[in-house]
Amino acid sequence: MITYKHVAFALLEAEMLSHGQVRAVLDKFADYVDDHLDPYEVAYALEEFGVAVAVHADDVDFLEESYAHILEQAAALTRGAVTVTDVRLREGEFVEGSRDDVLEFTVNGRPVSISAEHYSDEYLDHLAATEAVDELNPGDARTFRLVDFARERNRGYETILTLATPEQAAVLEENLGLKLR
Repeated sequence: MITYKHVAFALLEAEMLSHGQVRAVLDKFADYVDDHLDPYEVAYALEEFGVAVAVHADDVDFLEESYAHILEQAAALTRGAVTVTDVRLREGEFVEGSRDDVLEFTVNGRPVSISAEHYSDEYLDHLAATEAVDELNPGDARTFRLVDFARERNRGYETILTLATPEQAAVLEENLGLKLR
């Protein structure tokens, strides 16, 4: 059984957060720290602890702003090693139920373009968002990794990405039952 406390201890062991940072999150979830978390809740807890970013599976109000928010959150995980500016979504035309768009942004002054396919103006392209976040790897031992977990049929999931070294990823996998790829 994994709880918020287990997640907290794994993050401390992986040296991804300080004791003070962990305590602040545990205090925020004080009524739930001992509740059993299902595999998705374990993965999502990484975002609650501030070491991951989630690509929303639910509808969003504005695609461009949602991509910008995800990229800003991911850049913040690098602790200043990466900056993201000029996020734009260049929209194509709907053809046969989908639209081929281009997500453009600048990473530390370097322009980046990612193809994105949208079936609606309300849902993010998770593959495009994952590829975009991958462009924010800081160039040290840390890389953005997809957090994978046991899934239930017919349930929607957000895509969770965390920034971790290989050693940190191993600690999270061992202690939390996740796969980080």
